[in-house]
Amino acid sequence: MKIIDKRYWYFLLSLIVMLPGLIGLALWGLPLAIDFTGGSKLELRMPAATGLTVEAVQQLLAENGLENAVAQLAENSTVIVRSKAMEDATKGKVVAALEARFGGPSELLAFESVGPVVGAEVTWRAAQAVGVAALGILLFITYAFRGTDHAMRYGVCAIIAMLHDVAVVVGVSALLGRWLGWEVDALFLTALLTVIGFSVHDTIVVFDRIRENLVVHRRASYEAVVNHSMAQTLDRSINTQLTALLPLLALALFGGTTTFHFVVTLLVGIISGTFSSIFNAAPILVVWENQEWRTWFRRRGTAAA
Repeated sequence: MKIIDKRYWYFLLSLIVMLPGLIGLALWGLPLAIDFTGGSKLELRMPAATGLTVEAVQQLLAENGLENAVAQLAENSTVIVRSKAMEDATKGKVVAALEARFGGPSELLAFESVGPVVGAEVTWRAAQAVGVAALGILLFITYAFRGTDHAMRYGVCAIIAMLHDVAVVVGVSALLGRWLGWEVDALFLTALLTVIGFSVHDTIVVFDRIRENLVVHRRASYEAVVNHSMAQTLDRSINTQLTALLPLLALALFGGTTTFHFVVTLLVGIISGTFSSIFNAAPILVVWENQEWRTWFRRRGTAAA
């Protein structure tokens, strides 16, 4: 099984998957929730409501001075309103208006306000968390592989694979925010760090097998050893990730709207992590070992001549 021979096809597939999301991220940015931007979130259940639509709720909010508020409808006639910071008086006015327009009584499920200072702090801590995770991974893998030639390469390749997964998750979130109105909240950071953990764990398993095989097959080429190691760990990697994907799929189908966005983010990230740890991290090691970038343009120029 010559998996490593197709490494540039794997890189191309990763680029095709990442590119739309990165373009969407550049054009529209991430749809940040109030955890990051500051504002208020109101959740109201109206079981006896009639004529309840997103457009009607949006119009009612505009009539009550919340022109920039965003309304959503969830299951069980639940109205979700996200807006700039609302005072208690404004909240009471909105609830009364909803009950008067669509029929009451209503049940207040949640009301939370986050100031812009807290939002900025969450944003900064999110960036810190990813940065600290990347640095910790690099140091740990470099130390763990200290007996192997070019130990730091393993850490750098693991981080590249990790950043691939971060790019996929963030890009997909940008597209879903644009098309489906999804927002990125604090749970998104939790999902992102979980994805990083899954991705790096699987990458280390593949790298560890490479390290073992470099000792056993000393006369084989580096590329052959990496290919053999990937073939040995392929079944294990896929089976391990399936044990996580199947429960998440069940949660996405039957877990309700509260955790749906979180679970979908995890699903996207774990699928991406499975691919990158097998088909990106180890092939990058081979490209680095062979220093193949020195021949990329030379081959193209020779072919043109």
